[in-house]
Amino acid sequence: MGSAGEADQPILPWQLHPFLRKSQLINNIVYNKPRDEKRKMIQYDIYNLCSHSCVPGYQKLPQEGRPVCCFICVLCPESDISNQTNSKQCVQCPAQEYPNSERTHCLPKTVTFLAFEDTLGTAIACIALCLFVLTAVILGIFVKHRDTPIVKANNQALSFILLISLLPCFLCSLLFIGHPNTATCVLQQVTFGLVFTVAVSTVLAKTITVILAFSAVKPRRTMRCLLLSGASNSVIPICSLIQMIICGIWLGTSPPFIDIDSHSEPRNLIIMCNKGSVTAFYSVLGYLGFLALGSFTVAFLARNLPDTFNEAKFLTFSMLVFCSVWVTFVPVYHSTKGKFMVAVEVFSILASSAGLLGCIFVPKCYIILLRPDKNSWKALKNRRGYK
Repeated sequence: MGSAGEADQPILPWQLHPFLRKSQLINNIVYNKPRDEKRKMIQYDIYNLCSHSCVPGYQKLPQEGRPVCCFICVLCPESDISNQTNSKQCVQCPAQEYPNSERTHCLPKTVTFLAFEDTLGTAIACIALCLFVLTAVILGIFVKHRDTPIVKANNQALSFILLISLLPCFLCSLLFIGHPNTATCVLQQVTFGLVFTVAVSTVLAKTITVILAFSAVKPRRTMRCLLLSGASNSVIPICSLIQMIICGIWLGTSPPFIDIDSHSEPRNLIIMCNKGSVTAFYSVLGYLGFLALGSFTVAFLARNLPDTFNEAKFLTFSMLVFCSVWVTFVPVYHSTKGKFMVAVEVFSILASSAGLLGCIFVPKCYIILLRPDKNSWKALKNRRGYK
């Protein structure tokens, strides 16, 4: 019985006879006879049982219950190679490399990230810039028609603050595109957390203003004083300060940093920002969710106020869209890998911001631009039931 390397070499009779000459034959009745005495009576059939050699890219796998020279050749696993004949074990490629199609040697992985040049990155950047321009246009319309009833209703200062806060909400999505560095990794999450807190807390302040404005019509001195003092506006700095404290703890304990993902895509090294502390990230997100839920609850309770104050209905719907986007974000974010995780977060930022812009301001722009007859003090009095 030869080795695997001798599999293709035939065994000649004179190579085998010397071994057979020295052996003995044991028959069924356990009677031993030398081979020399019986060699004229016995015929031998010779079989070559040795396996073929395993080429590079494969490894030898012994067959259970068969001689050691009998084995099968198995292709190396997806991340392994073998560059020798009859390799007993494949070797894994380093994290920065991947095996070629034949799995005989390792190749360097391509460095990738969510770039502006990618189709996905270009689409995100275009959407963000378009929404930024749209917000700026709406802000310009509100400034131009600032003396009209529909703009002055429900505290026009809060409307301007919300529109101004939405501008960086759209622009901060651009921080997620391009080659990551330490500065952008930190700015991504901090900017996102703070500007969204300002936006959502402004919506909360607007809903409180709606309730105070309606209550001030009734003979209640306390409600009137709260409305005139602008107490609802204090919600914005208070809520923003709390979020700043959360972000400060995040940056002080475990700030975001640059990370390399070598597992999501077999042939690519994905450079992305690691959030550092997942607990801190979800604390920021959870606080935003708490503010959004509070705004939704207050706006929902005020939805049946008279038509003059029907902004509560738009605020309710805007918070419903906002909460739906971020509730959907969590499972989708964890089910994606690599740069698509970044894309999911950016789309959530754009979708929730667009929800605030569309639900609150687009109906007002419709009245300002297309139905100016409804944007007058006389129309407002008629809607309130005055003669």
